[in-house]
Amino acid sequence: MKILLTGATGMVGRNLLEHPEARQIEWLTPTHNELELTNYPATLVYIERHQPDLIIHAAGRVGGIQANMREPVKFLTDNLDMGRNLLLAAANAGVQNLINIGSSCMYPRNRSSALIEEDVLTGELEPTNEGYALAKITVARLAEYLVRENPSLHYKTIIPCNLYGRHDKFDPRWSHLIPAILHKLHQAKIAGHDTVEIWGDGTARREFMYAGDLADALISASQRLQDMPAMLNIGLGTDHSVNEYYEIAADVVGYQGTFTHDVNNPVGMSRKLTDISKAHHWGWRARTTLCHGLSKTYKYYLQTLIEK
Repeated sequence: MKILLTGATGMVGRNLLEHPEARQIEWLTPTHNELELTNYPATLVYIERHQPDLIIHAAGRVGGIQANMREPVKFLTDNLDMGRNLLLAAANAGVQNLINIGSSCMYPRNRSSALIEEDVLTGELEPTNEGYALAKITVARLAEYLVRENPSLHYKTIIPCNLYGRHDKFDPRWSHLIPAILHKLHQAKIAGHDTVEIWGDGTARREFMYAGDLADALISASQRLQDMPAMLNIGLGTDHSVNEYYEIAADVVGYQGTFTHDVNNPVGMSRKLTDISKAHHWGWRARTTLCHGLSKTYKYYLQTLIEK
């Protein structure tokens, strides 16, 4: 099988290429210069030239709360343009199989119950990442519309919960919660600080899955795409409070200090938990425990410090 993977140098893409079964696949992993997804004509030419059997769309502008609040225009337009151009070019080039990677940011804010795939577009979005969410929703809907007009296409959207893992971004300007926690705790440990500050009161709950597990789900989807629902949550089905993530990560890092809270900073949604019933029915479950995933991620983080 020949698979075009966009975003091959990002966290999801690199974890996918590291999957044990990835060596059995012929991968197209173009650089930004080789495939400019914001340029529709260039995208169409590339796909027509290479004719992949399947496209996995993992490219995108990503970041945590601070980045989304700082650059909402780019988070909206970049992700929308890349997804729209890729899907339309794929359909026009006759590519029948495509996996679009969405985001749990697509779901309405402040839902206390687990989020099911049908909840998309049923409520107000979280303001701190609304631009990113709007782009992801539009591209997922476009995939459904293309299939509606041409039923021979198999264009599906996987909606992962929050991710962390090897090849994550640890720079505080761009990082999500887990890499930010590991970075803060490590720096506090090295500096000998007695306290680490947590944004908000720490009670907000989040579901974080190791990126290697998403890679496993993508490999499964590439093999059984026709059997997969049009939209499918991929996650753990369980969550932890921000305070709990700090406590568990502190054990992994070896930080022995205490925590303080800054309740004046934004914390996003109070809870964001995915319902993974469809994934279980489809035959897939995550394998990596939080402690094991954090340990592997922290080991990778230490390697990046050595390389610097």
